Amino acid sequence: MALAATLAGAQQGVSKTEIVIGTIQDLSGPLAGYGKQARNGMQLRVDEINEQGGVHGRKLKLLIEDSGYDPKKALLAAQKLVNQDKIFIMAGHIGTAQNNAAMPVQFEKNIINFMPLTAAREMYEPVNQLKFALLSSYYDQMRLMLPKMVKDKSVKKVCAIYQDDEFGLEVLRGAEAGLKSISLEMVEKTSFKRGATDFSSQVAKMKAAGCELVVLGTIIRETIGTIAESRKNSFNPIFFGSVAAYTDLIHKLGGKGMDGMYASMTWQNPYLDETSQPIRFWANKYKTKFNEDPAVFSVYGYTIIDNLIRAAQKAGPNLSTDSFIKAMDSMTVPSDIFGGPPMSFSPTRHLGSNRQRLSQIQDGKWKVVSDYVKP
Repeated sequence: MALAATLAGAQQGVSKTEIVIGTIQDLSGPLAGYGKQARNGMQLRVDEINEQGGVHGRKLKLLIEDSGYDPKKALLAAQKLVNQDKIFIMAGHIGTAQNNAAMPVQFEKNIINFMPLTAAREMYEPVNQLKFALLSSYYDQMRLMLPKMVKDKSVKKVCAIYQDDEFGLEVLRGAEAGLKSISLEMVEKTSFKRGATDFSSQVAKMKAAGCELVVLGTIIRETIGTIAESRKNSFNPIFFGSVAAYTDLIHKLGGKGMDGMYASMTWQNPYLDETSQPIRFWANKYKTKFNEDPAVFSVYGYTIIDNLIRAAQKAGPNLSTDSFIKAMDSMTVPSDIFGGPPMSFSPTRHLGSNRQRLSQIQDGKWKVVSDYVKP
């Protein structure tokens, strides 16, 4: 018994009474809307488990730092959480460049990077025992879903507009790989610099090429800008975005013109009047606690902590980085109330699932319109 207590005491971030979890969110930068939702979702699940007595008698303590979506600030935040606050695990850190900046600091101290909020392949490739991912890559989303869209809609002319950075290029590469698998090529490709607000020349180019389906390597503002400019010019192809564009902000900020857009997704955006009673109940519980409507990033945050709890429970009373990894390496997670895909992990597979499904904006709301497509 004394030996077990000594071993537990030696594990950073785990004491007899608590498990310290760190997260880095954008609370003041361009993705602050997402960051605040993710933080609230995480906090909701932490509060729920703590009210039930915690995990093997230990309460969860969530420490939150703000990166402002700046990799340099993310690095400093990681140094603080790892070296000063002595966290056990980093969970749900938002942003690709931000995670890439923070991971070396964590890995030096054997701190797991758990289910970050980015769909970049580096979050689980190459396999590393300290990396576990929730979201399948932008590349795989497009590679899997675009051939389905092309066949279902009987289109021949596929084009892409993409942000001229690693995110946009991953969407483009995945789309091109998907088209190659059905012996098609991109008819037109056009890009824009991050932060662009005028998409008239890009839209004119795609209209001139007769594009029937446009792949969107865009996030929020650029998605709305591209579709709005197209509608203005009576150019109405099928618009298809990645999970980066699957957000209620598209229809809330873009209005009626966004109807008809498709996006690849997994977990469902929770609406307060959702037909599914469990989602409706959860959404209203969230609204009561935080006085704002939940969104899909609230669901991601909640799901990440729920998965962390599952692994910590499975790891047993002597929680350590090694016992947590061992638990994750044989973990299976069933589908949840938000329709997330069933997940399974192994020592050689640290992404839970790369299945995808489709949603479409109909009458100002995202509606799930397909079953999961298996790779």
